[in-house]
Amino acid sequence: MKISKCLIVYLLSILFFVGCQQSIDRRAVVMRNNPTLKKVDPFAPLSVGNGDFAFTADITGLQTFPDYYFENGIPLETQAQWAWHSFPNPNNYVLSDANDIYDVHGREVGFPTRERSPAGQWLRLNPHRLPLVQIGFDLKKSDGTVIRVEDIQGVHQQLNMWTGVLQSSFTIDGERVNVETLCHPDIDMIAVHVESPLLAEGRLGVNIRFPYTHDPKVKNKPSVDWSHPDSHTTTVLSQQQNSIRLQRDLDDTRFYVDLEWSDGGKIRETARHSYLLSALNEARLSFSCGFFQTESTVLADFNTTKSASAQAWQTFWTRGGIIDFGHCKDPRAKELERRVVLSQYLTRIQYAGSMPPAETGLTHSSWFGKHNTEMYWWHAAHFPLWGRPELLENSMPWYQSILPHARETAQKRGYKGARWSKMVGPDGRESPGGNPLIIWNQPHLIYQAELIYRANPVQEILEKYEELVFETAECMADYAYWEENNQRYVLGPPLWIAQEIYNPRQSQNPTFELEYWVFGLELAQEWRSRLGLDLDRKWDHVIKHMSPLPVKDSLYVALESNPDTFDNLESRRDHPTMLAPLGILPGKRVDRTIMHNTFNRVLETWDWEAKIWGWDYPMIAMTATRLGEPEKAIEILLMDAPNNHYTANGHCPQRQDLAVYLPANGSLLSALALMTAGWEGAPQDTPGFPKDGNWDVRWEGLFPLP
Repeated sequence: MKISKCLIVYLLSILFFVGCQQSIDRRAVVMRNNPTLKKVDPFAPLSVGNGDFAFTADITGLQTFPDYYFENGIPLETQAQWAWHSFPNPNNYVLSDANDIYDVHGREVGFPTRERSPAGQWLRLNPHRLPLVQIGFDLKKSDGTVIRVEDIQGVHQQLNMWTGVLQSSFTIDGERVNVETLCHPDIDMIAVHVESPLLAEGRLGVNIRFPYTHDPKVKNKPSVDWSHPDSHTTTVLSQQQNSIRLQRDLDDTRFYVDLEWSDGGKIRETARHSYLLSALNEARLSFSCGFFQTESTVLADFNTTKSASAQAWQTFWTRGGIIDFGHCKDPRAKELERRVVLSQYLTRIQYAGSMPPAETGLTHSSWFGKHNTEMYWWHAAHFPLWGRPELLENSMPWYQSILPHARETAQKRGYKGARWSKMVGPDGRESPGGNPLIIWNQPHLIYQAELIYRANPVQEILEKYEELVFETAECMADYAYWEENNQRYVLGPPLWIAQEIYNPRQSQNPTFELEYWVFGLELAQEWRSRLGLDLDRKWDHVIKHMSPLPVKDSLYVALESNPDTFDNLESRRDHPTMLAPLGILPGKRVDRTIMHNTFNRVLETWDWEAKIWGWDYPMIAMTATRLGEPEKAIEILLMDAPNNHYTANGHCPQRQDLAVYLPANGSLLSALALMTAGWEGAPQDTPGFPKDGNWDVRWEGLFPLP
C-alpha cells in the first residue's frame, strides 16, 4: 500500500502531539499574557469577537471616548463581515470605465488602473465596510457635567483570553464602576454586565448611537460620519419591557439590531438614531446587543453568553498548536511569547470568519474595508500550521463563490482558468488602482489548500478544493509567456511585483513570483496525482522551462528587468521579497550560497526606515531559519525597527493611519511554525532557535511547512 508523504507527516505530528500534550500548561501560557492596562492608552483598545464580528472597547469596556481614541490611536468600532454599504451609482460605472490599455506581449489588454478617474474613485470606494454602532457610557460627574478621559481614575482593565471576557474597572468621583464585556462565539452580539452605584443615581447609562457610514474620502482610518442623519433611518419594529428591535436602512443596505436588558432597565430615544439605556434605582445592569441580516434572530443573555464564550475559548486554546517559552533563559523569550499568544487571539477574532478581511481586520476600516488578496497567506496560512485548519476553511467557500467572477476576469485578459483579483469586496469585484497588475496573490489558494490537506490528509479535502486548485493553476500556466528565442517562460510585463516600487509596464521576471509560480504548479500537479489524474502537460512544460531566478554579482535581485537592487539605495525599500523563495517557500530552485549572500546583504544595506512592513520581519526570519541562522532569526523578529513594535493589545502599528496591521500578526505565527515544527527534511527540532542552552522551547500541535 502506498502511503503519501503528507500522510506520514500528519501521523508523525499526531504521535508527537499525543506524546507531549501533557507537558505544557496551556492555560498558564495564555493567562500570563493577558493584556492588562492600568492607565488610558489610545493605542491599546481591546477587542472581543468571533471571527465574523468584533467590538473594540476603550478603557471603560465600551466605546465611551471614540474621539480621543480616533485622534490619538486606534478607532473604536463595531464591525461584521456581512455589513457593507454602497453609495448610489447614478452614472452606472462599470469596471472597464477605469481601464488603461497595456501591451501584453503584443496584445492590447485593458486593466482597471485609472484609480483617480470618476469611475475609478467610485469603484474603489464601493462597496465599503459599514460601522454598525457606537455603544458607550453616558457618564456624569457629581456636578452633572459629562466626564472626560482625564476624569477616569483607578484604572484596571484586563482581557482574559482564556474565557474571552474583557474586565474593566475604574472610578469616577471615588465611585467604582465594574464592567464585563464579551462576544458570543456563534451570534454577532456583545453581552455586557455593569455594576456601580452610579447606575442607581442616574449618573451612569449606556448610549447606543447609529452613524451613517465612514468618511468616503479616506481609504485608511476614516472617521465615522455623524453628519448625515437624513441619509439613513432607524425604525422601531417592536418594543417590550426588556427589549427593543430596530431596523436600520442606509441606501440599499438593511440590517436589524436587537437589544435586551435585565430587569430595572429602561430605554428611551434621545435623538435621531440615538438611545439611552438606564437603570434607575438599580446598582447593576446587564444587556445584550446583536446585529443581524434578517429579522429572524435570537439573542442570548449575559450569563448564557459568558458560559458559551468560556467554552469556545477554552476549546480554541486546548486544541491545535501551542508554544511555551516559559522555560527559556533568554530574556527576549518573554516578549516573543507575548506577541505569539496575542497574535493567536487577534487573528482568531478577526481572520477566522466567512470572508478574509482587510489588513485592519474588524477593528476599523482600511482599504475601504476590502480584502487585499495578496495578504491572504499572511492573514490565515498559520491556522492549519497551528493545527486549526477549520479556521482557514471558514473563508475558502467565499473564494469558491466568486470563482465565476475569477474565470470572467481571466477570460477578459485572454487567459484560461481563474484569475484572482487583488483588492475586493464581498462580491469579488476588482477595485481600480495598481492592484490588478499584482500576480503574487495567484498561487496563494494552491498553497493554502495544500496546508489544509497536510493538516488533514483525507480524500474529502482534495475533492473539496480540487476546482479551486486546478482553475488557479490553469490560469498560472496560461499567464506564463513562452519566449521562443530563449526557450523559456517569463512573467510579465505588465506586472506589479510584490516589492511595489517598479514600473509595471516594464517589470519582468521578479524573483519571488518566479519561484512561487513553479512551486504552485508543482503542488497542483501533486494534487492531480493524489486524485488519480494524469499530470497536465502544459503545467509540466512551464515548470521545466520557467526562467531562472535573476542574479547579479552573486546576489538575488528583485527582478530581471531592473537588476539594480544592490546598486541603488532607492531599490532597497519596501518588501525584500528576493529572500522569500527560501523561507515562505522551500526554495527548490534556489542556490543556497547565493541566497545566503543575499540575506546578509539585505541585513547590511536595506533601507529599514522606508516603508518596510510588519510582515517583512517574520518573512526574513523564515529565510534565516531555512539558512541555519537561528540567532539572526530571533534578532530580526524582535528588531527595534519601524513597523515592528507590538503594543499592549498585540497590534503592530505601521503609521498614523494604520495603527492596526494584522498581516504582521499572521506572518509572525507562520514564522514561528517554521521555527519550531520546521519543514520537510529539516535537520533538527526547533530549527529557528539557537542551541546555546538559552532556548528551551516547548511546543506541540504544530505542523511543518513544505
